[in-house]
Amino acid sequence: MAEFKYYWEDFAPGQVRDLGTITPTREEIIAFATQFDPQPFHLDDEAAKASVFGALSASGWHTCSMAMRLMVTNFLNDTSSLGSPGLEGIKWLKPVYPGDTLRLQSTMLETKPMSKRPDVGMTRNLWEMFNQHGDKVLHMEGWGMFRRRTPATP
Repeated sequence: MAEFKYYWEDFAPGQVRDLGTITPTREEIIAFATQFDPQPFHLDDEAAKASVFGALSASGWHTCSMAMRLMVTNFLNDTSSLGSPGLEGIKWLKPVYPGDTLRLQSTMLETKPMSKRPDVGMTRNLWEMFNQHGDKVLHMEGWGMFRRRTPATP
């Protein structure tokens, strides 16, 4: 079995991690939207000006993808992560524009052993992404599964 820096036993409610920053470009926003969310306000400057966003903005799904990238690069690659059974909620609170510098923070809300898998523990996390002005642009809560360093005895 591979050795990791963090296993489920290393997590506790209240832990906060700063997971770095990312800055989407206009070209990246358009490329993501072209493939996955081709709404006019994500693709075209004039259509975006006429929208509630007032300017070209990233898809909320692109914002989630950027958060995931930061989470994997700056945390999950060092852990015994086994993926996620899903999210409890996603809120896109403010638009993300080209050139915004986004910072991701993760807060551990809860940990619990998985009842049917003694070698796996669960964590519930809050992901918050802020722009360079300190405005929260993304609020996401969800569960993660991690291999345990020491499996529970049945």
